Amino acid sequence: MEGQKRIDQDIIIVGGGAAGFFTAINAAEMNTSARITILERGKEVLTKVRISGGGRCNVTHAEFLPKELTRNYPRGEKELRGPFHSFMTGDTIEWFEKRGVPLKIEEDGRMFPESNSSQTIIDLFMEETQRLGIKVLTKRAVQEITRKGGRWEINTSQEKFTAEKLLVATGSNPKMWKILEDLGHTIIPGVPSLFTFNITDKRIKDLPGVATHARVNIRKEKLTTEGPLLITHWGMSGPAILKLSAWGARELSNRKNFEIEVNWIPDFASEEVFQTLQENKKEQRKQQPFKNPQFGLPKRLWQSLVTASGISEEEKWADLNKQQLENLASQLTSGIFQVHGKSTFKEEFVTAGGVELKEVNFKTFESKLCKNLFLAGEVLNIDAITGGFNFQNAWTGGFLAARAMTE
Repeated sequence: MEGQKRIDQDIIIVGGGAAGFFTAINAAEMNTSARITILERGKEVLTKVRISGGGRCNVTHAEFLPKELTRNYPRGEKELRGPFHSFMTGDTIEWFEKRGVPLKIEEDGRMFPESNSSQTIIDLFMEETQRLGIKVLTKRAVQEITRKGGRWEINTSQEKFTAEKLLVATGSNPKMWKILEDLGHTIIPGVPSLFTFNITDKRIKDLPGVATHARVNIRKEKLTTEGPLLITHWGMSGPAILKLSAWGARELSNRKNFEIEVNWIPDFASEEVFQTLQENKKEQRKQQPFKNPQFGLPKRLWQSLVTASGISEEEKWADLNKQQLENLASQLTSGIFQVHGKSTFKEEFVTAGGVELKEVNFKTFESKLCKNLFLAGEVLNIDAITGGFNFQNAWTGGFLAARAMTE
Protein backbone atom coordinates (compact mmCIF):
# COMPACT_ATOMS: atom_id res chain seq x y z
CA MET A 1 0.00 0.00 0.00
CA GLU A 2 3.01 2.29 0.39
CA GLY A 3 3.46 4.90 -2.30
CA GLN A 4 -0.27 4.92 -2.98
CA LYS A 5 -1.70 8.29 -3.97
CA ARG A 6 -3.70 9.75 -1.06
CA ILE A 7 -6.85 11.78 -1.80
CA ASP A 8 -8.62 13.78 0.91
CA GLN A 9 -12.39 14.26 0.64
CA ASP A 10 -15.21 15.41 2.91
CA ILE A 11 -17.53 12.52 2.02
CA ILE A 12 -16.67 9.16 0.47
CA ILE A 13 -19.47 6.96 -0.80
CA VAL A 14 -18.67 3.30 -1.37
CA GLY A 15 -21.07 1.80 -3.93
CA GLY A 16 -22.20 3.26 -7.24
CA GLY A 17 -25.80 2.08 -7.11
CA ALA A 18 -29.13 3.76 -6.42
CA ALA A 19 -28.52 4.54 -2.73
CA GLY A 20 -24.95 5.75 -3.33
CA PHE A 21 -25.85 8.16 -6.12
CA PHE A 22 -28.96 9.47 -4.36
CA THR A 23 -26.95 10.19 -1.21
CA ALA A 24 -24.13 11.90 -3.14
CA ILE A 25 -26.46 14.16 -5.15
CA ASN A 26 -28.49 15.22 -2.13
CA ALA A 27 -25.38 15.81 0.01
CA ALA A 28 -23.82 17.96 -2.73
CA GLU A 29 -27.00 20.05 -2.98
CA MET A 30 -27.23 20.47 0.78
CA ASN A 31 -23.56 21.48 1.09
CA THR A 32 -22.27 22.89 -2.20
CA SER A 33 -18.68 23.13 -0.95
CA ALA A 34 -18.42 19.46 0.13
CA ARG A 35 -15.86 17.36 -1.77
CA ILE A 36 -17.64 14.11 -2.56
CA THR A 37 -16.43 10.97 -4.33
CA ILE A 38 -18.33 7.78 -5.27
CA LEU A 39 -16.21 4.60 -5.43
CA GLU A 40 -17.57 1.66 -7.47
CA ARG A 41 -15.78 -1.68 -7.68
CA GLY A 42 -17.26 -2.62 -11.08
CA LYS A 43 -16.64 -1.23 -14.54
CA GLU A 44 -20.09 0.39 -14.60
CA VAL A 45 -22.30 2.24 -12.15
CA LEU A 46 -26.07 1.87 -11.60
CA THR A 47 -26.22 -1.64 -13.12
CA LYS A 48 -29.21 -2.69 -11.01
CA VAL A 49 -31.08 0.50 -11.90
CA ARG A 50 -30.53 -0.35 -15.57
CA ILE A 51 -32.16 -3.81 -15.45
CA SER A 52 -34.83 -3.15 -12.80
CA GLY A 53 -38.44 -3.44 -13.90
CA GLY A 54 -37.48 -5.09 -17.16
CA GLY A 55 -35.26 -2.16 -18.13
CA ARG A 56 -37.90 0.43 -17.23
CA CYS A 57 -36.75 1.07 -13.62
CA ASN A 58 -39.52 0.63 -11.07
CA VAL A 59 -38.66 3.83 -9.15
CA THR A 60 -41.18 3.54 -6.31
CA HIS A 61 -44.73 2.43 -5.47
CA ALA A 62 -47.90 4.53 -5.20
CA GLU A 63 -48.46 3.91 -1.48
CA PHE A 64 -48.65 7.19 0.42
CA LEU A 65 -49.15 6.11 4.05
CA PRO A 66 -45.91 5.31 5.94
CA LYS A 67 -47.44 2.48 7.97
CA GLU A 68 -48.98 0.83 4.87
CA LEU A 69 -45.73 1.28 2.94
CA THR A 70 -43.68 -0.48 5.65
CA ARG A 71 -45.88 -3.59 5.33
CA ASN A 72 -44.03 -4.44 2.12
CA TYR A 73 -40.74 -5.05 3.96
CA PRO A 74 -40.31 -8.54 5.48
CA ARG A 75 -37.18 -7.15 7.14
CA GLY A 76 -37.14 -3.46 8.09
CA GLU A 77 -40.88 -2.91 8.61
CA LYS A 78 -40.54 -1.46 12.12
CA GLU A 79 -37.32 0.48 11.46
CA LEU A 80 -38.55 2.25 8.31
CA ARG A 81 -41.70 3.70 9.81
CA GLY A 82 -39.89 6.75 11.23
CA PRO A 83 -37.75 7.40 8.12
CA PHE A 84 -40.82 7.20 5.87
CA HIS A 85 -42.39 10.05 7.85
CA SER A 86 -39.38 12.16 6.79
CA PHE A 87 -38.94 11.10 3.16
CA MET A 88 -41.21 8.78 1.24
CA THR A 89 -43.11 8.18 -1.98
CA GLY A 90 -44.50 11.69 -2.45
CA ASP A 91 -41.04 13.17 -1.83
CA THR A 92 -39.50 10.74 -4.33
CA ILE A 93 -42.03 11.72 -7.02
CA GLU A 94 -41.39 15.42 -6.37
CA TRP A 95 -37.60 14.93 -6.35
CA PHE A 96 -37.58 13.35 -9.81
CA GLU A 97 -40.20 15.70 -11.29
CA LYS A 98 -38.26 18.76 -10.12
CA ARG A 99 -35.30 17.46 -12.10
CA GLY A 100 -37.28 16.86 -15.27
CA VAL A 101 -38.17 13.18 -14.85
CA PRO A 102 -41.94 12.78 -14.32
CA LEU A 103 -43.14 9.39 -13.05
CA LYS A 104 -46.35 7.54 -13.92
CA ILE A 105 -48.45 5.08 -11.90
CA GLU A 106 -49.38 1.71 -13.41
CA GLU A 107 -52.52 -0.24 -12.51
CA ASP A 108 -50.73 -2.37 -9.91
CA GLY A 109 -49.30 0.72 -8.17
CA ARG A 110 -45.76 0.43 -9.54
CA MET A 111 -44.24 3.73 -10.66
CA PHE A 112 -41.94 4.18 -13.64
CA PRO A 113 -40.43 7.14 -15.47
CA GLU A 114 -42.85 8.36 -18.15
CA SER A 115 -40.13 7.58 -20.69
CA ASN A 116 -40.48 3.85 -19.79
CA SER A 117 -36.70 3.61 -19.77
CA SER A 118 -34.25 3.16 -16.90
CA GLN A 119 -31.73 5.09 -19.02
CA THR A 120 -33.67 8.27 -18.11
CA ILE A 121 -32.86 7.70 -14.42
CA ILE A 122 -29.22 6.84 -15.17
CA ASP A 123 -28.80 9.93 -17.39
CA LEU A 124 -30.31 12.14 -14.67
CA PHE A 125 -27.95 10.77 -11.99
CA MET A 126 -24.89 11.13 -14.24
CA GLU A 127 -25.82 14.70 -15.24
CA GLU A 128 -26.44 15.67 -11.61
CA THR A 129 -23.11 14.27 -10.39
CA GLN A 130 -21.34 16.17 -13.16
CA ARG A 131 -23.22 19.40 -12.48
CA LEU A 132 -22.47 19.19 -8.75
CA GLY A 133 -18.79 18.26 -9.17
CA ILE A 134 -19.12 14.79 -7.61
CA LYS A 135 -16.31 12.47 -8.69
CA VAL A 136 -17.44 9.02 -9.85
CA LEU A 137 -14.60 6.47 -9.93
CA THR A 138 -15.11 2.93 -11.27
CA LYS A 139 -12.87 -0.16 -10.86
CA ARG A 140 -12.16 0.95 -7.28
CA ALA A 141 -12.61 -2.15 -5.14
CA VAL A 142 -12.34 -1.18 -1.48
CA GLN A 143 -9.86 -3.46 0.29
CA GLU A 144 -9.73 -1.97 3.76
CA ILE A 145 -11.43 0.69 5.87
CA THR A 146 -9.76 2.01 9.02
CA ARG A 147 -10.24 4.96 11.35
CA LYS A 148 -7.27 7.25 12.02
CA GLY A 149 -7.22 10.57 13.85
CA GLY A 150 -10.98 11.07 13.59
CA ARG A 151 -10.99 10.42 9.82
CA TRP A 152 -11.83 7.41 7.70
CA GLU A 153 -9.10 5.83 5.59
CA ILE A 154 -10.32 3.85 2.61
CA ASN A 155 -7.77 1.74 0.71
CA THR A 156 -8.78 0.80 -2.82
CA SER A 157 -7.05 -1.23 -5.50
CA GLN A 158 -5.62 2.05 -6.84
CA GLU A 159 -5.51 4.88 -4.29
CA LYS A 160 -6.00 5.63 -0.63
CA PHE A 161 -8.83 8.03 0.25
CA THR A 162 -9.51 9.81 3.51
CA ALA A 163 -12.78 11.41 4.52
CA GLU A 164 -14.54 12.82 7.54
CA LYS A 165 -17.81 11.05 6.62
CA LEU A 166 -18.24 7.67 4.98
CA LEU A 167 -21.35 6.07 3.50
CA VAL A 168 -21.42 2.38 2.56
CA ALA A 169 -24.12 1.51 0.00
CA THR A 170 -22.75 -1.65 -1.56
CA GLY A 171 -25.90 -3.80 -1.46
CA SER A 172 -25.42 -7.44 -0.54
CA ASN A 173 -21.69 -7.62 -1.23
CA PRO A 174 -20.13 -10.23 1.11
CA LYS A 175 -16.67 -8.57 0.92
CA MET A 176 -18.05 -5.27 2.23
CA TRP A 177 -20.08 -7.10 4.86
CA LYS A 178 -16.79 -8.64 6.05
CA ILE A 179 -15.13 -5.18 6.22
CA LEU A 180 -18.10 -3.84 8.23
CA GLU A 181 -17.89 -6.88 10.50
CA ASP A 182 -14.21 -6.06 11.11
CA LEU A 183 -15.36 -2.57 12.19
CA GLY A 184 -17.55 -4.20 14.86
CA HIS A 185 -20.88 -4.65 13.09
CA THR A 186 -23.00 -7.80 13.27
CA ILE A 187 -23.86 -9.23 9.86
CA ILE A 188 -26.98 -11.33 9.32
CA PRO A 189 -25.94 -13.90 6.65
CA GLY A 190 -27.47 -13.30 3.22
CA VAL A 191 -30.07 -15.59 1.65
CA PRO A 192 -32.05 -15.02 -1.59
CA SER A 193 -35.29 -13.18 -0.88
CA LEU A 194 -37.20 -13.12 -4.18
CA PHE A 195 -37.48 -16.39 -6.06
CA THR A 196 -39.97 -18.39 -8.08
CA PHE A 197 -41.01 -21.99 -7.37
CA ASN A 198 -39.99 -24.94 -9.55
CA ILE A 199 -42.98 -27.28 -9.79
CA THR A 200 -43.47 -30.30 -12.07
CA ASP A 201 -47.16 -31.12 -11.95
CA LYS A 202 -49.49 -32.30 -14.71
CA ARG A 203 -52.21 -29.90 -13.52
CA ILE A 204 -50.12 -26.91 -14.65
CA LYS A 205 -47.77 -28.54 -17.20
CA ASP A 206 -49.63 -27.20 -20.26
CA LEU A 207 -50.65 -23.85 -18.78
CA PRO A 208 -47.60 -21.52 -19.02
CA GLY A 209 -48.76 -17.91 -19.31
CA VAL A 210 -52.03 -18.46 -17.43
CA ALA A 211 -52.43 -15.89 -14.64
CA THR A 212 -55.09 -15.61 -11.95
CA HIS A 213 -55.63 -14.20 -8.46
CA ALA A 214 -54.83 -16.83 -5.81
CA ARG A 215 -54.03 -17.40 -2.16
CA VAL A 216 -50.92 -19.46 -1.45
CA ASN A 217 -49.49 -20.84 1.77
CA ILE A 218 -46.45 -22.89 2.64
CA ARG A 219 -47.60 -26.01 4.45
CA LYS A 220 -46.30 -26.41 8.02
CA GLU A 221 -45.35 -22.71 8.12
CA LYS A 222 -47.58 -19.83 9.16
CA LEU A 223 -47.02 -18.08 5.86
CA THR A 224 -49.85 -17.07 3.52
CA THR A 225 -49.99 -14.52 0.72
CA GLU A 226 -52.54 -13.50 -1.84
CA GLY A 227 -52.23 -11.84 -5.23
CA PRO A 228 -51.70 -12.50 -8.94
CA LEU A 229 -50.16 -15.93 -9.59
CA LEU A 230 -48.49 -16.73 -12.91
CA ILE A 231 -47.99 -20.27 -14.19
CA THR A 232 -44.63 -20.59 -15.99
CA HIS A 233 -42.73 -23.26 -17.94
CA TRP A 234 -40.87 -24.19 -14.76
CA GLY A 235 -43.62 -23.78 -12.16
CA MET A 236 -45.16 -20.72 -10.50
CA SER A 237 -44.25 -17.04 -10.26
CA GLY A 238 -46.04 -13.70 -9.98
CA PRO A 239 -46.57 -11.42 -6.96
CA ALA A 240 -48.31 -14.07 -4.80
CA ILE A 241 -45.29 -16.39 -5.09
CA LEU A 242 -42.65 -13.65 -4.84
CA LYS A 243 -44.30 -12.25 -1.70
CA LEU A 244 -44.30 -15.72 -0.18
CA SER A 245 -40.62 -16.17 -1.07
CA ALA A 246 -39.74 -12.82 0.52
CA TRP A 247 -41.56 -13.50 3.79
CA GLY A 248 -40.32 -17.08 3.87
CA ALA A 249 -36.75 -16.29 2.75
CA ARG A 250 -35.12 -17.47 6.00
CA GLU A 251 -37.37 -20.52 6.55
CA LEU A 252 -36.92 -21.65 2.94
CA SER A 253 -33.20 -20.84 2.61
CA ASN A 254 -32.06 -24.40 3.22
CA ARG A 255 -35.15 -26.22 1.95
CA LYS A 256 -35.11 -27.40 -1.64
CA ASN A 257 -38.34 -29.38 -1.37
CA PHE A 258 -41.52 -28.24 0.36
CA GLU A 259 -45.28 -28.18 -0.24
CA ILE A 260 -47.55 -25.26 -1.00
CA GLU A 261 -51.33 -25.12 -0.90
CA VAL A 262 -53.08 -23.02 -3.54
CA ASN A 263 -56.59 -21.59 -3.28
CA TRP A 264 -57.42 -20.59 -6.87
CA ILE A 265 -60.62 -18.77 -5.78
CA PRO A 266 -59.75 -17.00 -2.49
CA ASP A 267 -62.97 -14.92 -2.60
CA PHE A 268 -64.98 -18.07 -1.84
CA ALA A 269 -64.98 -20.18 1.34
CA SER A 270 -64.53 -23.90 0.69
CA GLU A 271 -68.01 -24.86 2.08
CA GLU A 272 -69.51 -22.22 -0.20
CA VAL A 273 -67.67 -23.72 -3.18
CA PHE A 274 -68.98 -27.23 -2.48
CA GLN A 275 -72.50 -25.80 -2.10
CA THR A 276 -72.24 -23.95 -5.44
CA LEU A 277 -71.06 -27.14 -7.14
CA GLN A 278 -74.06 -29.03 -5.70
CA GLU A 279 -76.40 -26.32 -6.99
CA ASN A 280 -74.77 -26.58 -10.42
CA LYS A 281 -75.52 -30.34 -10.34
CA LYS A 282 -79.22 -29.47 -9.93
CA GLU A 283 -79.52 -26.34 -12.05
CA GLN A 284 -77.09 -27.03 -14.89
CA ARG A 285 -77.84 -30.76 -15.11
CA LYS A 286 -77.30 -31.17 -18.87
CA GLN A 287 -74.20 -29.01 -19.15
CA GLN A 288 -70.70 -30.43 -19.12
CA PRO A 289 -68.53 -29.00 -16.29
CA PHE A 290 -65.43 -29.32 -18.51
CA LYS A 291 -66.84 -26.86 -21.05
CA ASN A 292 -68.40 -24.62 -18.46
CA PRO A 293 -65.82 -22.64 -16.36
CA GLN A 294 -67.01 -21.36 -12.97
CA PHE A 295 -65.89 -18.77 -10.39
CA GLY A 296 -64.34 -16.54 -13.07
CA LEU A 297 -61.34 -18.89 -13.50
CA PRO A 298 -59.31 -18.94 -16.74
CA LYS A 299 -60.83 -21.64 -18.98
CA ARG A 300 -57.66 -23.77 -19.35
CA LEU A 301 -56.99 -23.76 -15.61
CA TRP A 302 -60.61 -24.70 -14.84
CA GLN A 303 -60.44 -27.60 -17.33
CA SER A 304 -57.19 -28.85 -15.86
CA LEU A 305 -58.65 -28.85 -12.32
CA VAL A 306 -61.84 -30.57 -13.51
CA THR A 307 -59.75 -33.34 -15.10
CA ALA A 308 -57.61 -33.63 -11.93
CA SER A 309 -60.84 -34.18 -9.95
CA GLY A 310 -61.60 -37.36 -11.88
CA ILE A 311 -64.29 -35.77 -14.09
CA SER A 312 -64.19 -36.61 -17.81
CA GLU A 313 -64.81 -34.14 -20.64
CA GLU A 314 -68.12 -35.80 -21.57
CA GLU A 315 -69.68 -36.05 -18.09
CA LYS A 316 -72.58 -33.73 -17.31
CA TRP A 317 -73.19 -31.97 -13.99
CA ALA A 318 -76.07 -34.41 -13.34
CA ASP A 319 -73.68 -37.40 -13.66
CA LEU A 320 -71.29 -36.27 -10.93
CA ASN A 321 -71.23 -38.09 -7.59
CA LYS A 322 -70.47 -36.54 -4.20
CA GLN A 323 -66.83 -37.67 -4.28
CA GLN A 324 -66.20 -35.91 -7.61
CA LEU A 325 -67.76 -32.68 -6.31
CA GLU A 326 -65.66 -32.89 -3.16
CA ASN A 327 -62.53 -33.52 -5.25
CA LEU A 328 -63.27 -30.48 -7.40
CA ALA A 329 -63.96 -28.26 -4.39
CA SER A 330 -60.65 -29.42 -2.91
CA GLN A 331 -58.70 -28.79 -6.17
CA LEU A 332 -60.19 -25.29 -6.37
CA THR A 333 -59.56 -24.21 -2.78
CA SER A 334 -56.71 -26.32 -1.40
CA GLY A 335 -54.64 -27.87 -4.17
CA ILE A 336 -51.33 -29.25 -2.87
CA PHE A 337 -48.25 -28.75 -5.07
CA GLN A 338 -44.74 -30.11 -4.47
CA VAL A 339 -41.99 -27.51 -4.92
CA HIS A 340 -38.63 -28.93 -6.04
CA GLY A 341 -36.19 -26.05 -5.97
CA LYS A 342 -36.27 -22.30 -6.46
CA SER A 343 -35.17 -19.97 -9.26
CA THR A 344 -33.87 -16.47 -8.55
CA PHE A 345 -36.15 -13.75 -9.85
CA LYS A 346 -33.57 -12.15 -12.18
CA GLU A 347 -35.19 -8.75 -12.54
CA GLU A 348 -35.05 -7.99 -8.84
CA PHE A 349 -32.26 -10.12 -7.38
CA VAL A 350 -32.72 -9.21 -3.74
CA THR A 351 -31.00 -10.64 -0.69
CA ALA A 352 -32.27 -10.87 2.87
CA GLY A 353 -29.37 -10.21 5.22
CA GLY A 354 -26.85 -7.50 6.01
CA VAL A 355 -25.97 -5.18 8.89
CA GLU A 356 -28.01 -5.88 12.04
CA LEU A 357 -30.66 -3.13 12.26
CA LYS A 358 -30.27 -2.57 16.02
CA GLU A 359 -26.81 -1.16 15.25
CA VAL A 360 -28.13 1.73 13.14
CA ASN A 361 -29.76 5.04 14.10
CA PHE A 362 -32.71 5.29 11.71
CA LYS A 363 -33.12 9.05 12.15
CA THR A 364 -29.80 9.54 10.34
CA PHE A 365 -28.82 6.08 9.01
CA GLU A 366 -25.57 6.48 10.97
CA SER A 367 -23.91 3.50 12.61
CA LYS A 368 -24.40 3.43 16.38
CA LEU A 369 -20.98 1.76 16.69
CA CYS A 370 -18.80 3.93 14.41
CA LYS A 371 -19.13 7.70 14.39
CA ASN A 372 -19.52 9.24 10.91
CA LEU A 373 -20.14 5.86 9.24
CA PHE A 374 -23.47 5.79 7.41
CA LEU A 375 -25.27 2.84 5.77
CA ALA A 376 -28.03 2.91 3.14
CA GLY A 377 -29.87 0.49 0.84
CA GLU A 378 -29.51 -3.27 0.88
CA VAL A 379 -26.19 -3.32 2.78
CA LEU A 380 -28.58 -3.24 5.76
CA ASN A 381 -30.73 -6.24 6.70
CA ILE A 382 -33.69 -4.64 4.90
CA ASP A 383 -35.45 -6.09 1.88
CA ALA A 384 -38.84 -5.73 0.26
CA ILE A 385 -41.20 -7.53 -2.02
CA THR A 386 -41.11 -6.63 -5.71
CA GLY A 387 -42.82 -3.42 -6.86
CA GLY A 388 -40.44 -0.48 -6.32
CA PHE A 389 -40.12 -0.85 -2.55
CA ASN A 390 -36.41 -1.70 -2.49
CA PHE A 391 -35.65 1.50 -4.40
CA GLN A 392 -37.83 3.53 -2.01
CA ASN A 393 -35.71 2.20 0.86
CA ALA A 394 -32.59 3.36 -1.05
CA TRP A 395 -33.98 6.88 -1.68
CA THR A 396 -35.17 7.33 1.91
CA GLY A 397 -31.94 6.08 3.48
CA GLY A 398 -29.83 8.08 1.03
CA PHE A 399 -31.72 11.31 1.64
CA LEU A 400 -31.63 11.09 5.45
CA ALA A 401 -27.94 10.08 5.44
CA ALA A 402 -27.13 13.03 3.12
CA ARG A 403 -28.91 15.41 5.47
CA ALA A 404 -27.10 14.05 8.51
CA MET A 405 -23.70 14.12 6.80
CA THR A 406 -24.04 17.77 5.73
CA GLU A 407 -25.62 19.27 8.86
